[in-house]
Amino acid sequence: MAFQLPPLAAVRVFEAAARHLSFTRAADELGMTQAAVSYQIKVLEERVGVPLFLRKPRQVALTEPGYRLAAAATDALALLAQAYAEARGNAEGVLSITTVLTFASNWLAPHLGSFQMAHPSLAVRLDTSSTLLDLSRESFDIAIRSGEGKWPGMVAHPLVWADFTPMLSPGLAAKIGGVKEPADLLKLPILDPGDPWWLQWFTEAGLPVTDLATRPDSRMGAQTYEANAAMAGQGVAILTRPFFLAELAEGRLIQPFDLLCNDGRGYWLAYPEASRNVPKVRIFRDWLLAEVKASLGEPRPV
Repeated sequence: MAFQLPPLAAVRVFEAAARHLSFTRAADELGMTQAAVSYQIKVLEERVGVPLFLRKPRQVALTEPGYRLAAAATDALALLAQAYAEARGNAEGVLSITTVLTFASNWLAPHLGSFQMAHPSLAVRLDTSSTLLDLSRESFDIAIRSGEGKWPGMVAHPLVWADFTPMLSPGLAAKIGGVKEPADLLKLPILDPGDPWWLQWFTEAGLPVTDLATRPDSRMGAQTYEANAAMAGQGVAILTRPFFLAELAEGRLIQPFDLLCNDGRGYWLAYPEASRNVPKVRIFRDWLLAEVKASLGEPRPV
């Protein structure tokens, strides 16, 4: 529904003049000249079609239509001011982050507590998605995405490169007497055999394979799920090593070969160029880059 509204600038001036019953005091409050106040009220009276003030020597008084409009204008501006303050407070006090699931569950969530302790007044809201978003149009402040870091209009900082390698449970490896060479992996179920990472890894390992496409095409949609399946002994997963250091250290997963591959992609912190100096974005950016460096090391040069 379209609203028929008077000029809001004129309403603001009228409300101040009606509250003070003085054009001079309204001008002082609004930082305007008395002539500018008189002009805005004249504009409003022309739109309404009736006088809103009775001009008397050295004072003004509201007409009946002016009195009714003044009461409504005060209520409306007060409501608008309250809603604006709440919206501004929410915008300043909440940091909304859209991130890919694996980064969120395997790195960000375990480290986020230190950020919250350092900045208790800044609430964090996480959304997990792999879809590329236009942050200038969406309700997120920051995105963490995988890719090459080339997104128009965005500032992107590399966090960690997606170095991948096969991993599996010790129990599954024991079923074939251990995994001693890359060919041993082909004796086991391969999780998501259609993932191009598999072909690249086997090729770089000196074992080009052509039959992966004939295997059951099991897809789980995220490395987190594939890692859980691998730990349960359901197959071999090809995973980004930096996100599964704890599982490797605890022996829930094993990495049978030192070979790490990369297809030029990594995980990036990204935000609109216009948000570069927004305080909450700057605070989170500085914390995240330092925290990633401390736990995963400095990312390789692009």
